[in-house]
Amino acid sequence: MATTAPVGDDTAQDGTVQDGTARDDTPQTGPHPAHRDNHTHRDVNGGWLRPAVFGAMDGLVSNLALISGVVGGQVSSGAVVLTGFAGLAAGAFSMAAGEYTSVASQRELVQAELDVEREELRRNPGDEERELAELYERRGVAPALAAEVARQLSKDPDRALEIHAREELGVDPTDLPSPRVAAVSSFGSFAVGALLPVLPYLLGATSLLPAVLLALAGLFACGAVVARVTARSWWFSGLRQLTLGGAAAAVTFWLGSLFGAAIG
Repeated sequence: MATTAPVGDDTAQDGTVQDGTARDDTPQTGPHPAHRDNHTHRDVNGGWLRPAVFGAMDGLVSNLALISGVVGGQVSSGAVVLTGFAGLAAGAFSMAAGEYTSVASQRELVQAELDVEREELRRNPGDEERELAELYERRGVAPALAAEVARQLSKDPDRALEIHAREELGVDPTDLPSPRVAAVSSFGSFAVGALLPVLPYLLGATSLLPAVLLALAGLFACGAVVARVTARSWWFSGLRQLTLGGAAAAVTFWLGSLFGAAIG
């Protein structure tokens, strides 16, 4: 009597599927099916994105506003160029110093907290293991499994420190932002942004309009590029930056005209 495959099983005993094709028993070494569409995450912990974006926006807005205010005061084109470069240098160095100090201070604080956690793991490993098990229990893991997971993770002191840092401090000790990267990103992006409003005057422009148009185009482009990283709508992000920069330039031009007329 012929042997038939069990009901509901599409695979016969000879290793073929009922439709005639051979069954592939080779273990899959590629990405998990959930990641078949290139499902990857962006780097959200790097120390370059925020200072670079903030630096470029700040350079564009602040130097456009500065130049607009000076032009509103009825000064010469040479004075506008000098003012623009002074604003570029002062702002770039200020941004770089501020970003370096800020990120370095944050990193030092995290390192200090990691030292405390490292000492606790050395002095009270049992208490730290129970603390980790209780944390997993609160997240819905069965007590026995939570205790076993905590025991396994606590075998390696470095791995235990990493897990406790992630769970208790919300940081990854292996991926802390770099003060140097933040400072360089901020300096370079601010300088590029601040140069745009000055560029038309370097090329012979005698009115504010070319500088405003170039700076606003730069603001829109920066906003659109940022949207590629943050997954926001490119036109919304670009228009938002353009509107904020244009408003700042309009206000400072008005103030420059007001005070320039009063001083004159």
